[in-house]
Amino acid sequence: MTTSNTVSVKDIQVPPHPKWPELTLAEKRGLTDRIKELLKQNNAVLVAHYYVDGDLQALAEETGGCVADSLEMARYGAASDAETLIVCGVRFMGETAKILNPEKRVLMPDLDATCSLDEGCPADEFSAFCDAHPDHKVVVYANTSAEVKARADWMVTSGIALPIVRHLKEQGEKILWAPDKHLGHYIQRETGADMLLWPGSCVVHEEFKAFGLERLHRLHPEAAVLVHPESPESVIEQADVVGSTTALIKAVQEMPNKEFIVATDDGIFWKMQQLAPDKKLLSAPTAGEGATCVSCAHCPWMAMNALQNLEQLLIQGHNEIHIEESIRAQAVLPIQRMLDFARSQGISGAPRP
Repeated sequence: MTTSNTVSVKDIQVPPHPKWPELTLAEKRGLTDRIKELLKQNNAVLVAHYYVDGDLQALAEETGGCVADSLEMARYGAASDAETLIVCGVRFMGETAKILNPEKRVLMPDLDATCSLDEGCPADEFSAFCDAHPDHKVVVYANTSAEVKARADWMVTSGIALPIVRHLKEQGEKILWAPDKHLGHYIQRETGADMLLWPGSCVVHEEFKAFGLERLHRLHPEAAVLVHPESPESVIEQADVVGSTTALIKAVQEMPNKEFIVATDDGIFWKMQQLAPDKKLLSAPTAGEGATCVSCAHCPWMAMNALQNLEQLLIQGHNEIHIEESIRAQAVLPIQRMLDFARSQGISGAPRP
């Protein structure tokens, strides 16, 4: 089911969470005011993922930008009239924005903000995997490099993976899936599709523990359990809702429960609390008692985005995403195929207040 010579998540060097200086309310207000002015001067728009710091999400909304999952971020970047896109997230998101907007300048606060799924799927090894299975449609998750996308037939996000895989199954296709094994297993179980899986995983979702979740749920029996499908199967099995970041946010808004146990990056809590301020949110357990954890329910690469380096980015104009045109021209095809499919099926929907 998997390749033998692949990069294990254990081999990936996970950085420590950056320690940003604490800002007083006055300092933060002054910093955000300066950033707002710099955005105007640069004809730039801010596109932020649900997992980055809440201050960045708030700033994106206040300045007419976008706070969303990777599918909506891709749509927004393609539709924006701004000359410069500032992507607060991880590198594959900036690359996706550039793939869809080659004429625009795409900047990121830190180009080293990567992703364990991306790192664990090197383009050369993945290409060899594809070559070994030429009778499979290649479907890659958004959390991959431009080079990996260029080798794919389809790109998907967690919010659209199920309908696309169902569509391919109906066409009689066998699927080569990369890079997240947990999401792949979940989709395989839900669709019954014939899928060959790359063995990658996310350092955040990999750490959610089934035993700890069960114990926490016993302490909060009325809480609904919300799980992102990048989590291990034993965690998914305990979920009341399994879904993308957008689906989990909608669940907090729409379900009658007053408490929720959430198994995904806790950066999502900012948007959940904004849209459902009366709900109590609990982070699903990662490492056991007395143990240490790699991510502690928050991606260290997402944490590389902050107000401080966003300001410096706008002053200096550095950290620009560049993609070789031959790669970009191939990588845009599976992304556009996904966007066209979403449009034809009426699939959309960032949560609304």
